Amino acid sequence: MTQKPSHLIEYAREMRKNQTPSEQKLWQHLRSKRFGGIKFRCQHPIPPYIVDFFCASARLIIELDGESHEKKWQYDTKRQEFLEKQGFTVLRFWDCEVYENLAGILEVIELYCRP
Repeated sequence: MTQKPSHLIEYAREMRKNQTPSEQKLWQHLRSKRFGGIKFRCQHPIPPYIVDFFCASARLIIELDGESHEKKWQYDTKRQEFLEKQGFTVLRFWDCEVYENLAGILEVIELYCRP
């Protein structure tokens, strides 16, 4: 296993302490194996990036995008291409979807987590 840069680990810890409200809401369903016994990590470093939610067993990354992402679509595209080349599946949802269709989001996540 490769060593993660310490600055990335520290930044991920800081991001866990300062989650957005939509991240907090989704995390309540994914944390502590509450989601069907599946382990997820929050604000997980995958150098050179930090992903919002990560399930190692399914090689699944979940990203929540808010208004700030509207101006960062080129960065997000490059980042997603990198992660997919590493063999990860990346699911992206808008923050508002967490409030408007949480059950639907959880259904999609479950589809990608089950063998």
